[in-house]
Amino acid sequence: MPRRITRETKERSIQPADILAAMRKAGRPLLMREILQILSPAPQDKKFVKDMIIRMGQAGDLILLKEGRYGLPERMNLVTGRLQINPGGFGFVIPEAKSIEDVFIPGREIKDAIHGDRVIVRLEHGLKGRRPEGRVIRILERKAKYIVGAFTRGRGAAYVIPEDERFPFEVVISSRETAGARSDEVVVAEITNFPPGRRNPEGRIIKVLGDPGDIAVQTQMVIFKHGLIQDFSPEAEAQARCLPSEVTSGMVRGREDLRGILTVTIDGEQAKDFDDAVSIEKDRQGYNLYVSIADISHYVPAGSPLDEDAYKRSNSVYFPNFVIPMFPPILSDYLGSLRPQVERLAFTAFLHFDRQGKMRERRFYKSVIRSDARLTYTEVKGILVDKDRSLRRKYRPLVKSLEWMAELSQKISGNRRRRGSIDFDLPEPAIILGVQGVLEDIVRRERNLAHQIIEEFMIAANEAVAEHISERDIPCLYRIHEEPEAAKVHNFLNFAYSLGLPITFPEEMTPYWFQQVLGLVEGAPGEYVVNTLLLRSMKQAVYAAENRGHFGLASAHYTHFTSPIRRYADLIVHRILHHALEGNPGPLYTLEQLSGIGQYISTQERLAMEAEREMVDRLRTRFMADKIGEEYDGIISAVTAFGFFVELREIFVEGVVRLVDMADDYYYYEEKHHRLVGRRKKQIFQIGDFVRVQVARVDISRRHINLVLVMKYTSRGISDLRESKK
Repeated sequence: MPRRITRETKERSIQPADILAAMRKAGRPLLMREILQILSPAPQDKKFVKDMIIRMGQAGDLILLKEGRYGLPERMNLVTGRLQINPGGFGFVIPEAKSIEDVFIPGREIKDAIHGDRVIVRLEHGLKGRRPEGRVIRILERKAKYIVGAFTRGRGAAYVIPEDERFPFEVVISSRETAGARSDEVVVAEITNFPPGRRNPEGRIIKVLGDPGDIAVQTQMVIFKHGLIQDFSPEAEAQARCLPSEVTSGMVRGREDLRGILTVTIDGEQAKDFDDAVSIEKDRQGYNLYVSIADISHYVPAGSPLDEDAYKRSNSVYFPNFVIPMFPPILSDYLGSLRPQVERLAFTAFLHFDRQGKMRERRFYKSVIRSDARLTYTEVKGILVDKDRSLRRKYRPLVKSLEWMAELSQKISGNRRRRGSIDFDLPEPAIILGVQGVLEDIVRRERNLAHQIIEEFMIAANEAVAEHISERDIPCLYRIHEEPEAAKVHNFLNFAYSLGLPITFPEEMTPYWFQQVLGLVEGAPGEYVVNTLLLRSMKQAVYAAENRGHFGLASAHYTHFTSPIRRYADLIVHRILHHALEGNPGPLYTLEQLSGIGQYISTQERLAMEAEREMVDRLRTRFMADKIGEEYDGIISAVTAFGFFVELREIFVEGVVRLVDMADDYYYYEEKHHRLVGRRKKQIFQIGDFVRVQVARVDISRRHINLVLVMKYTSRGISDLRESKK
């Protein structure tokens, strides 16, 4: 979590940057007293500066040498970063300085460090042309405080065997610290001691999760493994209990009254947190769109316990059978949720579009709304696409508004595409659970016109807010997406050439070029694979205080405003926008504060995504456990030196065909073309090929699905694409 700016740190004249600058100028390691002599702090500040130097040493910004001198890591061939262990025993350090490559750490040089530790490594000379190598010289912070694994009793001792292969040890548990766990149950162990020079740390059981075959237990394993926060603080719970049960007349005073405008929410069938509602009017001039967002900021003052807890989480986390909400249920599922037929507080973006779908006016204000209906994507599709008579009768008063929404969304979408906005059509898994929580199926999630309506309206509102704030030069938190690196685009082109795609490297890196590539494969059998590889060439979107635009959306101004129930960034933007609309002087947040917040919540977002992805992988593996021997058609989605991955067509599951299971030939890997080539028969397997495979083995604990090749189909997915597109 970023350092909070206090009155004390603002008033002190000497900051960490001054210490680093002084040491760079000195050009050699310095004693504490030498640093103080150079900086000459005021007598009352001397202890403060000493403590700052010590903290910088503990954080790895300075290196405390044996003789008591402090040195600069950059001048001593040292790098600070997080250690990632490979199950093979070696590791990599991901440097905190973005300008430095990942550092390879041979197994013998990892020493006592374990996966996730924050370490200092000394760079060694690697082989020419290879990534830098190093060895761990200091552990700054132990990341793995809790270990999830199987409890087992041995002779005279008990152990927890970590589920994660990257922890090459067992946690020793004393007989007094087992918490009543039984052998083979999944537990959470807290590491209490890392004895130097010993392989196995000591710990105690803090929670017994239970039978690993239970989906609920699997979810808890993921939650503890990734360090996700489930419980709210007592202070936040107390604040939530003090919230009103309903919206009162006093709460709506001074707000725009939109209760008389036909308003709906459109979400998935299982959704409980309805944080956006939409309304539309149409006349000769065009369309008036109202995007009303739950006004969570009314209930959650900055710095309050609920705000602090929300910041620590940064977002809600969604598992197929469980949700970790950013706010307690009173807010996320009830008072802050735009439920039908009840009054709710909102923050509305009023957007006027002309008849061509171009935005001509925007206004923002606090409002009170009453949603007329809670619609699902399936229902809206039934009304607009399928023309389902029963649904159209049931929602007769809403049909015209929904048709206007479809008109406007398609016009907005067309305008976005014309400016170069990139739409990756990548399917997502939908986990189908039965009434008793039994896993029934894994299918591709449908994306239809109803999804497009909401997506386009939310993008339009986010852009309007960002543009409004940016024009007024108000410090804000933006959602940025930088252009991809040229090297990654070249790698994609190497693959594209092997498929015969008629494209060349762009003279200028623009979203429009990417859009043209996607248009070239639209409707082709290999469309998904091209979409996937092109997406991999792009950078990840993050939150930042500096507006650098959103490359993927071809948007100069973009932020997140539309989901404050589940994203902390949106809550920050709500506060900033309201502060500006009220005419308050000065910014609500400084650029330094926003930068720290942006870095932290971006990290938390990636953590949540990794946890959600892992849970889906666990369910996929379990779903395939009883499918041994069954055959499926699939498409090769990735090729590596050890085999190729196949995405099955009937089930949205991916498995691997390993080279060791292909006995018909010796194959070598052509990395440039993402393909395997047989030395004798010259048989080629590359991304986009259609194959038939059989499920051979399923390793639930390692989440591996091993397939064997039955046959390769002769017609290539996107062979001679130029002609097929004609």
